[in-house]
Amino acid sequence: MIQYIVDAFTSQVFQGNPAAVCVLDSPLSEDLMQKITMENSLSETAFAVPEGARWRLRWFTPGGEIDLCGHATLAAAYVLFRFYCPEAEEVAFATLSGLLMVRRKGGVLEMDFPAYALRPVPVTDDMERAIGVRPAEAWMGRDLLCVLDREEDVLQCRANQELVRKLDGLLLHITARGGGFDCVSRTFAPKCGVAEDPVCGSGHCHIVPYWAQRLGRTELTARQASPRGGTLFCRLEGDRVFLAGQAALYAKSEIYVEKNA
Repeated sequence: MIQYIVDAFTSQVFQGNPAAVCVLDSPLSEDLMQKITMENSLSETAFAVPEGARWRLRWFTPGGEIDLCGHATLAAAYVLFRFYCPEAEEVAFATLSGLLMVRRKGGVLEMDFPAYALRPVPVTDDMERAIGVRPAEAWMGRDLLCVLDREEDVLQCRANQELVRKLDGLLLHITARGGGFDCVSRTFAPKCGVAEDPVCGSGHCHIVPYWAQRLGRTELTARQASPRGGTLFCRLEGDRVFLAGQAALYAKSEIYVEKNA
C-alpha cells in the first residue's frame, strides 16, 4: 500500500505537523491500522478509503483511534488533491465527526470542522503543577483548554507529562494572546501517546471559539508555538470552525505488509 508523509500547516518540510496518510482501495482491520501507526511513530496516521464520491477517513494516534484530527485531515486532502483528484475543488470525508469538507482556497486548503462547546471549569492546583504556571481560566470541551496571561508562559512551558495525563480531557491545550498573531498555543497529548502535538487542528476547534468570543472577531490568525511551529488561518461561523493552512510533501513510500497481517 502507498503511504505519504506530509507536513501540515506549513509551506516547507521540517516544520508544521507531520502526518502519515495511507490511501487504500479497501479498508484495513483496526489492529493493522494501529500497528502501522505505532510503526510510523508520528502523532497521527490517517487512512483514506474511497466510498463513492466521498472518502472514508480514520485517524489513529499511538494511543488509539480518535474522533477528530485537523492536521492529518489537511495532509490527507493535500495528498488527494495532488495525486488522486487534481481537478477537484473540494474533497468530502466521512468521519467519526460527521461529514468534513476540505476546499481549495487560494494558496491554502480550508477545512470545515465542528466547534466544540466549551464550559468553564475551576482552575486547580493540579493544572498549575502540570504546566508550571497558574492558568487565568480553564475551559472544557473534548479537551482541557487553559488560558494563560502571557505569551512567554506558553512558549516556555515544560509540561509534566505524567501530571498532564491525570488532568480531565483527552488533550491539554494552553493558549494566550500572541504578539504577531491573535493567539498562540501549545498542545500536550500523553493520553494519546504523544508528548506534544506540533500543530493541533482539533485543538483549534476549542481555541478559536474561545478567542473569537474574547476578541469579538470571527476571523483569527493562530500560531502553534511548538518547536516545529505552524500557522492556522481560522474563521468561526456559528458552530463550525474553518481552519486553513498549507502543506508540504516529505515522502512517498510503499508499505510491504499484507492487508490481513
